[in-house]
Amino acid sequence: MQKPPSTNSDARQANLKMLAEYLGLSPSTVSFVLNNTPGRSIPESTRARVKAAAEKFNYRPSMIARTLQGKRMQTIGILLPELGEGYHSQVLSGVGDLLMRKDYFYFTVHHRHRKELIDAYPSLLRSRGVDGIVAIDTHLGEPPPLPTVTVAGHTTLPGVSNVLLDEELAAKLSIAHLRDLGHQKIAFMHGQPFSSDADTRWFASLNAAREAGIAIHEELMIYLSKDSHSPEISYPGIRKLIKSGHPFTAVLCFNDVSAMGTIRALHEAGLRVPEDVSVLGFDDIQSAAYQVPSLTTIRQPLQAIGSTAAQLLLKKLAGESIPDFILVEPELVVRESTAPARSLAGKAKSRGGSA
Repeated sequence: MQKPPSTNSDARQANLKMLAEYLGLSPSTVSFVLNNTPGRSIPESTRARVKAAAEKFNYRPSMIARTLQGKRMQTIGILLPELGEGYHSQVLSGVGDLLMRKDYFYFTVHHRHRKELIDAYPSLLRSRGVDGIVAIDTHLGEPPPLPTVTVAGHTTLPGVSNVLLDEELAAKLSIAHLRDLGHQKIAFMHGQPFSSDADTRWFASLNAAREAGIAIHEELMIYLSKDSHSPEISYPGIRKLIKSGHPFTAVLCFNDVSAMGTIRALHEAGLRVPEDVSVLGFDDIQSAAYQVPSLTTIRQPLQAIGSTAAQLLLKKLAGESIPDFILVEPELVVRESTAPARSLAGKAKSRGGSA
């Protein structure tokens, strides 16, 4: 009788061949069970024996051997700009939850929008046995050398599928809400140029405003540029706008984080939100409902977006046909930071500008 594999923590003592001999099964049968190979009719009792023996003897498959045999590593690479809280972390959470349910491992790499890193990471991930890539808010200049799905990619690349928010609908919801509250003097905020959503969201907002009959004023445009994901990104621009003396009753922010910086700048200038100025955010990150005042915002189903991207990638890896684009619908969430426009808002703003 074959001597049982060692239960020593040294995993080299329990290879596939030894495990098969111990069980009295062929190595291929053991491999089919441990890799959950589809289309194999193996009795449940046999599957249970194999899994129990693998656990007993601390069997771990060789990742190097899997690569040499051309097998998938059950590993995904995730590209994203940064690992802080907010938009990216919630999308990442949705990706990770789906991959865990599907027994996939994943690496995350952040690039801070540095082109040399974005160009280098896909090949580096492939060299480490990654099966595919999910790229979140990442400008890809060319198709990666692995199956790829992007979130907010806004770029058409051969073989790369995209999960996108319906920005046109989001803009219409935002503008309609402010218009219905009587706001005509709206300050518009353009995202940082490195953000994948910046231009698409900007032009969608301006088009929606024109269609709603709201005048667009160059002096009420704010352009974010700081390479940061904290509320500080909008603070200088709002301070400058207040000091300019140009009247406005609402600010349409690029995202929730910039809305937080906006509220802070308005507060320091003696302006109340929403009594003097309404502020509308975008994303509905987890902290949006707990600000003071709580943020009216456009909700992106961030975790669902991440889950959708991961599911598409797994389908692509399985050889299934998937669409090039999937549009996700946004939702307007009305909270405390918006209110009807007041005729005194302009005077209140002027007082703030002279402070």
